Amino acid sequence: MVRIRLRRQGAKKQPTYRVVVADQHAARDGRIIENIGNYNPRTEPETINIDVERARYWLSVGAQPSETVARLLKVAGAYEAAPAASTAAA
Repeated sequence: MVRIRLRRQGAKKQPTYRVVVADQHAARDGRIIENIGNYNPRTEPETINIDVERARYWLSVGAQPSETVARLLKVAGAYEAAPAASTAAA
């Protein structure tokens, strides 16, 4: 399964992240399929640069975003989560 997730970059205690497409079983900073953006949580406001077209492509072919990446994709306008299944009381 393919995931869209964060890959840590930067010096000790100064993280920046790349938004990457990688195999679910690959290491966090291991082999990737494609780099589709970057994220810097240390700036005010957070810096989010994502190639929306490529993100939508990967989502359309079944890539699953991590929770953090799903939030970033919503901010960037590339992802609309499916509505939560409501539990019907009997």
